[in-house]
Amino acid sequence: MADSDNESGGGNAVGGGEYSSPRQQDRFLPIANVSRIMKKALPANAKISKDAKETVQECVSEFISFITGEASDKCQREKRKTINGDDLLWAMTTLGFEEYVEPLKVYLQKFREMEGEKGGTSSTSKEGAGGSGNGNGGGGGGSAVNMGVNVGIYGG
Repeated sequence: MADSDNESGGGNAVGGGEYSSPRQQDRFLPIANVSRIMKKALPANAKISKDAKETVQECVSEFISFITGEASDKCQREKRKTINGDDLLWAMTTLGFEEYVEPLKVYLQKFREMEGEKGGTSSTSKEGAGGSGNGNGGGGGGSAVNMGVNVGIYGG
């Protein structure tokens, strides 16, 4: 593999594509977190090869980008900067992943209820469909993602 061949050194991508060749560790979810999630789904004595971990890492990262990109397009059409959980659920339905939407709606509702109990302050606007009162005020030029759901991928 060419991980250490400084292929992210320049600004021009050799393979073309729509992205500007970011480093692999910047494009993908952390391998340790992916591995931890995989291990939770397997028996305690199961082993996972490095190749399997890397394949799942690439797949889940691509899946997240795919869903988020569709939600981002929707938000841009609606002249909004923040992607919320409902936008992601809409994108999943639009892209053919509707069988996952109902369980995620239930999870998102329970999460919002728990956050409402925890917060106590300024949680009155959270009950609406927007759900943008979580304090993730995106100040920069890019769009913010405000799913309001911790899936245990990024944090340790």
